[in-house]
Parts: sequence; C-alpha cells; structure tokens
Amino acid sequence: MIEVDGLTKLYGRLTAVDRLSFTVRAAEVVGLIGPNGAGKTSTLRCLAGIQAPSAGTARIAGFDIVSQPIEAKRRLAFMPDEPQLFEYLTVAEHLRLVGRLYGVPRVDERSATLLDELDLAGKENALPSELSRGMKQKLMIACGLLHDPQALLFDEPLTGLDPIGIRRMKETIVARARGGAAVLVSSHLLHLVEEICSRIVIINKGTAIADGTLEELAARADLTADSDLEEVFLKATGHDRGGRAR
Repeated sequence: MIEVDGLTKLYGRLTAVDRLSFTVRAAEVVGLIGPNGAGKTSTLRCLAGIQAPSAGTARIAGFDIVSQPIEAKRRLAFMPDEPQLFEYLTVAEHLRLVGRLYGVPRVDERSATLLDELDLAGKENALPSELSRGMKQKLMIACGLLHDPQALLFDEPLTGLDPIGIRRMKETIVARARGGAAVLVSSHLLHLVEEICSRIVIINKGTAIADGTLEELAARADLTADSDLEEVFLKATGHDRGGRAR
C-alpha cells in the first residue's frame, strides 16, 4: 500500500505540493494526472525518498519513507521518465548489480524472465549507448521490477516506446497489480490512464482536486456517464474542450 497524508513540498517560496493526501491499495492501479507544474513529479520523488517532504508523511507498505527509509525503499521501485543507467555496464550487468543490492535469489533466472517479458531478450551484452530510447526505458523498468516490489511508481512509463512496446508495458503494469502490488502511474497520456487505472487522482497547483473512478469523477463534474477522461480532466481543471481556461 502507498499512503500519502498531508504531503507538502516547498522549494523556497514555491509550494509544489500542498497538503496532498491519497492512498493506493494493494492490487490497485491509480493514475496521478494534472497540468504541467501541478506537482506530480515532486510527489513521486517524495514518495521514492529522493526528496524529503517539507511536511506530511508518505508510507510504503506501512513504512515511513523519512523515518524508515531502508525498509520503505526495499519495498518500492521508482521508474522516472528519464532512464538513469550506468554507461559501462551491459544490460545483464545492470540486472546483476540490482540483484546484489536487493539480495534477489536466482537473479539470472529472474532477469531472463523480465528481459523476455519486456522484449529485451538478446540484448544482454549491449551497453546503454547501443540501446534505443525505448530499450533504455525498458531496461530501467526491468531493474525496478527485479526485486518484486510491493509498490511501483511510474513517471511517464510509455516515453520512447513503439506500439508493441506500449502494449507490452501496459500488460506489465496491470500484471503487477494483479500480483498484489500497489501501482501509481503519472502520465500526460490520458488514454493510458483511462485504460489501465481503476482510480484517478487529479492534482492542480499541488492540491488534489478530484479522486475517484472515472464514473465517479464524471458524475461530480456534472458530465454524462460515458464521458472520457479528457472531458473530466478539462472540466476539473477549469478548461473548455479547446484547452482554454474558463
């Protein structure tokens, strides 16, 4: 489970996240969406322990990310929108390193399964410079999934992927939730969020302005039950269908 309670992140006088609260339960995929600058990435970085919150709490599987960082981080994986890889390690060496850090048993067997799942089989000896942008993204996600985390944080997971890779990645995300993980996906691709997320949190200026299923959000926005997420998002953030502020 991922629990966010009153999370606040300040950068000097700028309030990036303002008393944000929501929960992602086990076996649930929740979408975190909002306009540019809404505080999505700051929220994910606080949840991952990369940045310390200015106030409030974030717990991963019951462990506070600030006061119990090692236990919390053992149970999570954060996949940022830009792959962070080691230039002189091959694909296989990346996975072996992560496996040693997390104490993953039978790491080569586990790695082979993930490489096949993410369509990277045959690239074991390739360096990052030999991989496409999409392959780098998939390697980073394979490293994140290697220790079978209980909480997954995705920031724009489909960046750089081709249509086959997109389909595979959606299947991978949903499969982890079916396996019991709590999954939080931040993306500007509303069709992705609508397709794979059972619940959606919309934030604006660091504050949660909507939280619920698509049907619940449509009803609260006085829209029809068959409204898509784009309509709900525009209404919630105060924009018309042309994207202009009302």
